[in-house]
Amino acid sequence: MPEPAYAPALTVTATVQQFYARHSAAVAPDPRTVAAVVNAAFWASLRREEGRSPRISVALIAPAMTGQHMIFERSLPLEADVLVRLGPAVEGPGIHLGGWPAEDGQVRIWGAARALPDLCLVVEVVEPGLLVLKYQRQRDQKYGNLAVLRGDQLRVVEEGDGAMPGRPALLSALLGTDSIIPWTEGGSVFTQLAVSMRRHGHGASLLVVPSGTGAWRDSIARPASYGILPPFSALAERLERGGEEADGDEVRELVDAIAGLTAVDGAAILTHRFELLAFGATIRRREGCPSVEQVIVTEPVVGDVPARVAATDLGGTRHLSAAQFVHDQRDALAFVASQDGRFTVFAWSQKKQMVHGHRIEVLLL
Repeated sequence: MPEPAYAPALTVTATVQQFYARHSAAVAPDPRTVAAVVNAAFWASLRREEGRSPRISVALIAPAMTGQHMIFERSLPLEADVLVRLGPAVEGPGIHLGGWPAEDGQVRIWGAARALPDLCLVVEVVEPGLLVLKYQRQRDQKYGNLAVLRGDQLRVVEEGDGAMPGRPALLSALLGTDSIIPWTEGGSVFTQLAVSMRRHGHGASLLVVPSGTGAWRDSIARPASYGILPPFSALAERLERGGEEADGDEVRELVDAIAGLTAVDGAAILTHRFELLAFGATIRRREGCPSVEQVIVTEPVVGDVPARVAATDLGGTRHLSAAQFVHDQRDALAFVASQDGRFTVFAWSQKKQMVHGHRIEVLLL
């Protein structure tokens, strides 16, 4: 029997159509295809296979438009049971089931592929009831997120600067827009760090400070629990080689290693050139500086309204101390991952003359 209709599967098709209308993509899927794949993926997300919740990725693309593809001798029906059974085959990074209408107009699973064209739409099952619609983005191994579906809630990711322009480089890298740090100087690596910090699930803090200055020490209890001398610069040296090497396995391993240190109680400290200075550091208020009282908080989703919140209501000691650090060190950034998956980037807003908390977990799924 076909699965019941999942109402947001129809709602999100308008968002997808608007996205492809803006980008004039030759790979734009038909709205009926989008609705069918989202509907099947949602019901598949609620199943369990051998006691495990499925992780599924479906690219909405015809096999002729992909590379490194594997075509089934007989295509399979787009059904929740089929997706659940095939899920383990596409849990690894960079591989997707392929879904596209057959000659009779019914969407079928034709096989799997690794190389997708730019702007190809992908529907990913993250956890039960949580789907992400994303698209292949040139120059970046992190897909751009288009919309997040959680149960009956639809959240559409803002493409432009939204309500608060002048955001830090990480957001621009994640959204695929111009960055205050040039792409070649690490926007995509900050993205990898954020994803890895969120993935380890222990809660984490990472402070990014300018290279070549020790001013950050005024906002850290001395001595730092685990200071690094000389600074650990393996990632910085690897990135200096330039070219496509910056996307290699060695970079990902180094990024994961640094992100792993953020799980230690306290904050890791990294320069904007990716030199590790310390981890397990305790943040303190800089002498002579007032306590941070309010923070403006935004989220890069359509319809978001900036909110001023008391710093003490941000979510705990980790968030409060990160906001205080940025309040005192206004040329720094602070990344904070919560155990529940929330992720905030704190930066100083010149326009508002206050700390700005960017809630970006919708970009990291």
